[in-house]
Amino acid sequence: MNQYIEETEKGLVHTYNRFPVVLDHGEGVYLYDTEGKKYLDFAAGIAVCGLGYGNQELNDTLKTQIDKLMHTSNLYYNTSCGQAAEALKRVSGMDRVFFTNSGTEANEGALKAVRKYAWKKGSGRYEFIAMENSFHGRSMGAVSVTGTESYRTPYEPLIQGVKFAKFNDLDSVKALVSDKTCAIILEPLQGEGGINIATPEFMKGIRKLCDKEGILMICDEIQCGMGRTGKMFAWQHYGTKPDIMTMAKAIGSGVPVGAFAMTEAVAEYSLEPGDHGTTYGGNPFACAAVAKTIEIFEKKNLVAHVHEVGEYLSQKLDELLKECDAVVQKKGIGLIQGIEITRPVGEVSAEALKEGLLVISAKGNVLRLVPPLVIEKKQIDEFVEKIKHILS
Repeated sequence: MNQYIEETEKGLVHTYNRFPVVLDHGEGVYLYDTEGKKYLDFAAGIAVCGLGYGNQELNDTLKTQIDKLMHTSNLYYNTSCGQAAEALKRVSGMDRVFFTNSGTEANEGALKAVRKYAWKKGSGRYEFIAMENSFHGRSMGAVSVTGTESYRTPYEPLIQGVKFAKFNDLDSVKALVSDKTCAIILEPLQGEGGINIATPEFMKGIRKLCDKEGILMICDEIQCGMGRTGKMFAWQHYGTKPDIMTMAKAIGSGVPVGAFAMTEAVAEYSLEPGDHGTTYGGNPFACAAVAKTIEIFEKKNLVAHVHEVGEYLSQKLDELLKECDAVVQKKGIGLIQGIEITRPVGEVSAEALKEGLLVISAKGNVLRLVPPLVIEKKQIDEFVEKIKHILS
């Protein structure tokens, strides 16, 4: 294993802090390394593998699609793209969908769509209000609206006209609004930023403010969407439908794919042919993954399952908070939860790896818990037993 890691590192630009493990295959909610060691996965590829590993129905669909058609380009229609778009429209409540290759690209497209909307309306608006501690990606546009200074500083000057408000502080948002504000972008639940969930007052206040001032509301559902909170998309907890929504990660169950979607009212004054494009976005293989993923979600009623096991996880974390001095706070909802701990989170993640448990971190010394959505209560019990042993 170590030789494989050394040889691989020689050929890569060193931009990732990888764990010293070489994963080989997965089954259900478990991953196995090249030496056969078994790991309970509470990372799910950073909230990507909602269906877990080895879902035969999904695998069979992808194998069939490989034999039919892998790629054509967006100069032509293809059947799986239409099926995926209709499925996403149905579960999201949006009207128009643009497929991308990642969440970062989805946010990039959403920002361009807003600027084009403002241009076609002749409003002269161009400013964005984003949130502190937010994360929207690492391209130049996406990092410009990411609310962590260390992500932005090395790449300045970035896109002009971005202001940062305090998350869950409506007054701080209102103080930044001007006649140049074109959109407010936020995650209903900040994942990278520390598992910070928006209050109902904040979400509803943002929607009301946008309606009053003629501002578009963008919800970044890349990590918190696709059933992870116990609703298909997190904004549905609040009844605050955005004008534009971005998504990725779990919509393809591991196949790289993202999308941004918008209402018809926005689409009417937004992107036109030639304004935005991608060679691979909407390709038959990726869209087959999206369509089948949503079909499985609906057939298995995974959103209800997440609500049930998420409540169980929450109860177990409450118990852990009482019993373990190293745990100082519990945050989140559904199957995107976190525990703030007193020990260095990197150290705990490394110890967890030795114990056969995969966990990742979030800002604020938080262990981020985003297991596959198919996880059962018995595996949550297994997690609690392992993490309690590590933290004791």
